[in-house]
Amino acid sequence: MGQIEHAHIDLVERLIRKKKFANYRINNCYPIAIDGTQKVGGATLWSESLQEKRLSGSDQDAPEHARYQYHVYVLEANLCFHNGMVIPLMSEFLDYQHGDTEQNKQDCELRAFHRLAERIKKAFPRLAVMLLLDGLYPNGPVLERCRDYHWQFMIVLKDDSLPTVWTEYGALLKFKPDNEHRQSWGERAQHFRWVNDIRYEYGPNHRHHRDVHVVLCRENWQALDEDGEIVTKTAKHAWISSQKLRRENVHQRCNLAARHRWGIESCNLVEKHHGYRYEHLFAKNWNAMRGYHYLMRLAHLLNTLARFSSALVAQHLAIGVRAFIHSCAAPIAAHGSIRQRSNSAWNVRSSFASPDRPANRAVPSLHSPRGAPLLPERHRAVESDRASAQAHSQKRLLGHLFDPNPPESSE
Repeated sequence: MGQIEHAHIDLVERLIRKKKFANYRINNCYPIAIDGTQKVGGATLWSESLQEKRLSGSDQDAPEHARYQYHVYVLEANLCFHNGMVIPLMSEFLDYQHGDTEQNKQDCELRAFHRLAERIKKAFPRLAVMLLLDGLYPNGPVLERCRDYHWQFMIVLKDDSLPTVWTEYGALLKFKPDNEHRQSWGERAQHFRWVNDIRYEYGPNHRHHRDVHVVLCRENWQALDEDGEIVTKTAKHAWISSQKLRRENVHQRCNLAARHRWGIESCNLVEKHHGYRYEHLFAKNWNAMRGYHYLMRLAHLLNTLARFSSALVAQHLAIGVRAFIHSCAAPIAAHGSIRQRSNSAWNVRSSFASPDRPANRAVPSLHSPRGAPLLPERHRAVESDRASAQAHSQKRLLGHLFDPNPPESSE
């Protein structure tokens, strides 16, 4: 397992060192989202490391007759960039034996967070990091950890979290009329209000304190309801920030960083329901199960890099991600030819933008030259062209993947 994870981290570290993600940093920081999810559950205690949950309906039973569900819970860390690219980074398994066994308390997500943060810092000691966290994490120990590691953060602030901070925000906001920003973002009209330097006290007798900065975003947009009528919808989002908010940075920190925490949730759903078998128990052995999990995450990383590489981006846009993966597995070329070409030197160029080289231009879609939707009478012709393009892409696919004489890289 250590070798698998080391290979994974080494690949990400090389990409960072070569500045493949430099254009997607926020305030010169790499945005890392952390989120927990259940991997698998069942009625069998096949490992002492499994988390347990007492099932509803058995609370009144005698302890010897209580029914439990045993499950594997994982805390994931991903790089989440505002262009939609999500890079799997690390996984931390919750382990019952890491809990407070003397108090009969099992492991929890917050305990796992501190272990995961230590591992990230050890693997990337000089990396400028911005943590993107959900509403579980606004608390003193987490803020201390970020301060000690010199990490920035954007953390979701729920209505019932940190009541003293919310009270200070409401009291000071009326004295900060200039701390606001209005803008249109896509189809949404946004209104930001913020208060900097709010004192947050925590710990025994409130002995510890930290200044935090709170921003609230209210937005509205128009959408169609079930009856096809246009209605106005509204939403509210709030975060605490490690850095002071200003008009110049509120969009970047809130929309391009904090809002893109959804990337890790989307990544978890893809790994569960789109072929990666995240929730499948490949082995009832704790170490073997973790090994399969790390291999799955490494496979997702490689697929993500292939999806955004310049040599393959056209195929992904033409036939879709799942069809592309299916094409790679289909018997398009002879087995011997694949083996021969795979032993040759490869040179796959990425489409990631770097500071000294702009991103590749987008591949045009099957629309009219000016981007307007095609007329109905032309749909049949376009579908024919699309089918021909897919067939042509599949024939050329392995040639792109295994070209023994690739062109010289421009990087």
